Amino acid sequence: MSKIFFLSQKNYNQPEIDNAVKKIFDYFGGVEKFISPGEKVLLKVNLVSGHEIERRVTTDPSIVRAVAKLILEHGAKPFIADSTGVDNFKTSAEKAGFMKISEELNIECKELTNPVDLPIKNSDTAFHKIQVSKFVIEADKIINLPKLKTHGQMYLTMGVKNMFGCIPGRLKAGWHYNVGLNREKFASLLLDIYQNINPCFTILDGVIGMQGDGPTSGEPYEFGIIAGTQDALSMDFHLCKMLGAKFEDYPLWLAAKKRNMPECELNYDDVEWYDPSVDESTSPLLRGDKSENLAVPDKGRGTACGGRVKMVSEFTFPNVKIPKTRSMRLLPRLPFIERFMTSKPVHIPELCIGCGRCQAVCAARALKHENKHLYFDYSKCIRCYCCHEMCPVKAIKFKESKLVSLINKL
Repeated sequence: MSKIFFLSQKNYNQPEIDNAVKKIFDYFGGVEKFISPGEKVLLKVNLVSGHEIERRVTTDPSIVRAVAKLILEHGAKPFIADSTGVDNFKTSAEKAGFMKISEELNIECKELTNPVDLPIKNSDTAFHKIQVSKFVIEADKIINLPKLKTHGQMYLTMGVKNMFGCIPGRLKAGWHYNVGLNREKFASLLLDIYQNINPCFTILDGVIGMQGDGPTSGEPYEFGIIAGTQDALSMDFHLCKMLGAKFEDYPLWLAAKKRNMPECELNYDDVEWYDPSVDESTSPLLRGDKSENLAVPDKGRGTACGGRVKMVSEFTFPNVKIPKTRSMRLLPRLPFIERFMTSKPVHIPELCIGCGRCQAVCAARALKHENKHLYFDYSKCIRCYCCHEMCPVKAIKFKESKLVSLINKL
């Protein structure tokens, strides 16, 4: 476990983002603590698929640009990378603003292709054969640049989940199919990928994230933060609580708890909050005063007294919409129960544009797409919601079973 630094940031103004990113690195000892001159540094963005920046699906380009510039100034060689599901990588990267950064800074923006075996370094690993892009293995260092979002299948997607994109394109759908309905098992895979790739640093884009039916079809939410850490797992668990979500509904926490990982116990001594808009000299906490119950108002974008303070354990972002695709707590997680307990993807024909991405991404072959109509075979559907995730126009939504609806009310 290591420190987590939350910095209040209300917009994507480039000079402000540059200062914010530098302040985060400086808090941890400077970019030189993590990167050496001449090293190849993979900037693992969250790209998913081709969406305009305003949808808040992808890592904002201002943050990617700020990190890349710092690394270049230090004499290293950054490149932007991710793998999309079914969309063309270059087109997706152009929509997200990453190709523009590539041209401005004269750095590569490349798709994570060419699968090779991931060297297994962590002994506490559930999956012993995982293939990731060779560009991940060849990079000297990896900086993780996730987006703060909700997720229909995995509840939340932040630092650890972002590393799943190191698996090339269609292989990701294969993992969904192989793991099936067991979300906790899929979370265990995410832990294995994160721990064995082991990015040297994570900077999370939470200025404007996503709530509701994430990771692509939700609504923008102004969290007003950027976070930095060497321990993305601990950061994810702190954010879970700050979002008002439940650990017992979070597959990543359940998988980590089963491994007795220390990050499952939140340590607030390792968390700090910084609001650059407030005069640090007026902060009673900086003067040495202590307050266990200090409130943090304004959606987490400031503090009651300002400056650098310890994070308040009671703080949550207000009224964040969290997906309820399964009531995970009341019945055992057995395959025949999961199928009835988990929400089904359903089609909204009037929104459909007939692109066919949903059928293309379905590893279970559980749907057919004909004349802007989808036909689901729910006996095959593994509830991975890749069809929902890849739909560019929100033409697939979740439908609760009557049993889940009743349990959630209870």
